[in-house]
Amino acid sequence: MSLPTKRSSCFSAASSSSSSPPMKKAKNGLHQTPQSQEDDNDKEAFSMEDDPTPAAANLSRKKATLPQPTKKLVIKLNKAKPTLPTNFEENTWAKLQSAIQAIFLMKPVTFDFEGLYQAVDNLCLHKLEEKLYQQIEKECEEHISAALQSLVGQNTDLSVFLSLVEKRWQDFCDQMLMIRSIALSLDRKYVIQNPNIRSLWEMGLQLFRKHLSLAPEVEQRTVTGLLSMIENERLGEAVNRTLLNHLLKMFTALGIYMESFEKRFLECTSEFYAAEGMKYMQQSDVPEYLKHTEGRLHEENERCMLYLDAGTRKPLIATTEKQLLECHISPILDKGFTILMDGRRTEDLQRMYTLLTRVNALEFLRQALSSYIKKTGQRIVMDDEKDKDMVQSLLDFKNSLDTIWEQSFSKNESFGNTIKDSFEHLINLRQNRPAELIAKFLDEKLRAGNKGTSEEELENTLEKVLVLFRFIQGKDVFEAFYKKDLAKRLLLGKSASIDAEKSMISKLKNECGSQFTNKLEGMFKDIELSKEINESFKQSSQARTKLPSGIEMSVHVLTTGYWPTYPQMDAKLPHELNVYQDIFKEFYLSKYSGRRLMWQNSSGHCVLKAEFPKGRKELAVSLFQAVVLMLFNDAQKLSFEDIKDSTNIEDKELRRTLQSLACGKIRVLVKVPKGKDVEDGDEFVFNEDFTASLYRIKVNAIQMKETVEENASTTEKVFHDRQYQIDAAIVRIMKTRKVLSHTLLITELFQQLKFPIKPADLKKRIESLIDREYLERDKNNPQIYNYLA
Repeated sequence: MSLPTKRSSCFSAASSSSSSPPMKKAKNGLHQTPQSQEDDNDKEAFSMEDDPTPAAANLSRKKATLPQPTKKLVIKLNKAKPTLPTNFEENTWAKLQSAIQAIFLMKPVTFDFEGLYQAVDNLCLHKLEEKLYQQIEKECEEHISAALQSLVGQNTDLSVFLSLVEKRWQDFCDQMLMIRSIALSLDRKYVIQNPNIRSLWEMGLQLFRKHLSLAPEVEQRTVTGLLSMIENERLGEAVNRTLLNHLLKMFTALGIYMESFEKRFLECTSEFYAAEGMKYMQQSDVPEYLKHTEGRLHEENERCMLYLDAGTRKPLIATTEKQLLECHISPILDKGFTILMDGRRTEDLQRMYTLLTRVNALEFLRQALSSYIKKTGQRIVMDDEKDKDMVQSLLDFKNSLDTIWEQSFSKNESFGNTIKDSFEHLINLRQNRPAELIAKFLDEKLRAGNKGTSEEELENTLEKVLVLFRFIQGKDVFEAFYKKDLAKRLLLGKSASIDAEKSMISKLKNECGSQFTNKLEGMFKDIELSKEINESFKQSSQARTKLPSGIEMSVHVLTTGYWPTYPQMDAKLPHELNVYQDIFKEFYLSKYSGRRLMWQNSSGHCVLKAEFPKGRKELAVSLFQAVVLMLFNDAQKLSFEDIKDSTNIEDKELRRTLQSLACGKIRVLVKVPKGKDVEDGDEFVFNEDFTASLYRIKVNAIQMKETVEENASTTEKVFHDRQYQIDAAIVRIMKTRKVLSHTLLITELFQQLKFPIKPADLKKRIESLIDREYLERDKNNPQIYNYLA
């Protein structure tokens, strides 16, 4: 006898065209009862009344005069509750219990799974779900408890013990899934309708968690084994990652991962890396330590992906970073940063930058960079013996810093500003010398003798030097020396490229404004105008009729305000040169009336054709050298005194001129006695044995070298010009403020003046203005100044 799965219904139909009673069918169910014994409440009957058939319709048309009865459809539902067989519940549970026990004992189930599923469904149909759920829960608890208790007291190796735990867990999962598939109707009909009831799977997890907590030895030993396996893996041993994955998933599924495992795991991780960090920092250099740290972080990240819970990643990485990086920031920077910077090890520096970014320690790295730049740059700037190479060293240093900034520091704006600020500090450690040397470096690069450099390379060099120029505070010092060197290049025709010269002027103009380059641009205008004047002079009647033959002369007419101030040096020039000067002066004044010409003999240069016994040569010399050499056209031997009387050249300049002719590499004259310096009483003889491989020979090397006195003169002129700027600034401030204390006045001056200045120098200028009655001291407080209108 089988239990029906659905309630059956009896249908009875009655037709109005039939006078017979409604037909009744036997109801399918557990009991087949006679028709006369059925109760109206235990059946479902359907009665159809007055439903016309086609035949009836035809009949009605034939008998249209007869009245037709009203036809209606009536449905009556009679609910019948099937009767359960005797001992049905006990017999069904016995069958289910036997199947559950077989599943837990991993024995074959003797019953058909479809029949088991149908049995659970029938129990649910007859409202026996609650008792069935309790019976299944009790049966599962007995077996789960036994399975976990079997692990208590196991004296096996940790790895074997973990395998046993994994086996119990995998068996439990398989068993609960099989039981759930049999009792699926229970989950669908009973659990869903009762929110407070766990699903069979969740019920199984709760039971497993409960009995695992009742066997703390098992849980603790499992966690200890897991931590031991992970530590062994960190030490380089191969471990069973699948086992780790399954057991940690077990902890996660049971909801005890964070409490039972993660907390202890993070503590062990912290202890492990704290010890390792101390050990490696002492034994290895910084690049190796950084590589090791990078590798460890990669391993921990991979560990999270392979078997740890996803939520562990953030605290695990943070713990690793803290012990390997955050606790060792100072040793890492102190021990390795300078080495990496000196070695230009961009890859290692990038690794350092990336790792320190992870622990928000970039500020420490930025401070280390600033300190390194200042310390290294100070050795470059403050070493007097290396002044010759200072600018090139600074350019190389800046270039390396820019490369590191781009490749290692990800073009971080803060680091870029640090490089700029630190460079500005170091380049102004010596107030004026770097500005002077930068100007001389440009002079060297822009000279015609700078061979092996293309226009593109020269342009790149000018751009790089301009970067150094931006850091200079005393730009007026640079301007003074640059203008002096530019004047020499223009007057002697030694510029490598006029286009390059103008390009540099344009760069300076963009950087500092037109006022800064006004005089420099004026110098170029004078040179261009002088070319036009010389062309006009050569075509003039004075030049065609009065000039001595055999002499070619070119004159640069310079505007006094644009060019450096040259010392006025007189000399007795050869007759031919005097005649040439007079004729040119006559021509110029006739063309430009109201002007005055002053000949700057110290800036002139000549090319002499010299006849030596061993061959003819052309000598490129200064005007003073030419005057001295032309004396030997009429004499074979002359003393120092004779030359001085004949040329009227100033003593110091004459000694330097003779030294360049008789004591340098190219000795057109022979000094008696021999020596490097020219003394009173020395005699000079034309060198008839002079030989040289070149036809044109430059003899003015010593004259082109700048003396200490010339540098001092240029610097002094800069200071003199600064006095006017300081005075103007003081008057401008006081005119606005009327009354001001000494401290505030000094503070405002430092803000307005664009060059470095000492407070003592400012005080002197204030005193000077007081003496000249621009300011006065307050009668009640000498530290307060009043402006005198």
